[in-house]
Amino acid sequence: MTDTIAIRRETTEGRRLEIALAARALIVEKGFEGLRTRDIADRVGINVATLHYHVPSKEALIGLVAESMRDEFVAQHLSRPRGTLTPLELLRLEFVDLKETFETNPDLLKVFSELVERGRRDTRIQAAIDPLQRKWRGIVAGILAAGKADNSMRANLDPEAGASMIIGAMRGFWQLPDATLEAFDQLAAEIERAVVNPEISNPEDPQ
Repeated sequence: MTDTIAIRRETTEGRRLEIALAARALIVEKGFEGLRTRDIADRVGINVATLHYHVPSKEALIGLVAESMRDEFVAQHLSRPRGTLTPLELLRLEFVDLKETFETNPDLLKVFSELVERGRRDTRIQAAIDPLQRKWRGIVAGILAAGKADNSMRANLDPEAGASMIIGAMRGFWQLPDATLEAFDQLAAEIERAVVNPEISNPEDPQ
């Protein structure tokens, strides 16, 4: 009985992931306005009734998409040890993670941006995407606060405002039609110069 329940749960979770990925692909291709349950069902290879069993409402579908994105960001975050790193090293690692996503999984960033923009006009989408935004902002603000505390970052740095600046710059960058990896490195270097303590000499190049 226990094995049967485990298999059923695994099957359900796998199907939900398929639905989330199909929805994300459609958002990239057609925008949120083009997201149709029948199209999602066709891509997954199920009927609409089965789709509604897993996601009974538009809110549930949006929540599932956001959940799948969160899981990917968390998995990437956990893939690189952070426990012994300095605040500056942690900031650079955030840039490494974003560059990797920009290079290998740009559609993830496109969906994130689409939901953020749509969330400004739709409270259902805002409710789903807001936890992701708050988590990211909290991580960056925490890094900046730690850097301010250990004197590796500017003494007059406001961690919350700095986090908003960094996140805004990154979101703006990956929406550019001519964005390149080299340009990303230049942006990351400029951001680092804007927040580090100018009195601290650090010969290492940004990642």
